[in-house]
Amino acid sequence: MDITGLVIFLIIGAIAGWLAGNIMKGGGLGLLGNIVIGVVGAFIGGFLLGVLGLSATGIIGSIISATIGAVVLLFLIGVLKKA
Repeated sequence: MDITGLVIFLIIGAIAGWLAGNIMKGGGLGLLGNIVIGVVGAFIGGFLLGVLGLSATGIIGSIISATIGAVVLLFLIGVLKKA
């Protein structure tokens, strides 16, 4: 992965983390938090979509996939915090 790909990956992670933070908590998690949640969410979302036999293509598809994974991640974190 070259530097351009890495920057795009981090931007997608930041957008997905911000969207997931707004969906689940009503606000963002800060730039670093958004990136971390979005990047981890990208892996989770890619796995979940693969299990369902779906795939995300392009920038928009990547953002949607990462957001789905980030929402699932934030949901699981919320459940574990309450337990």
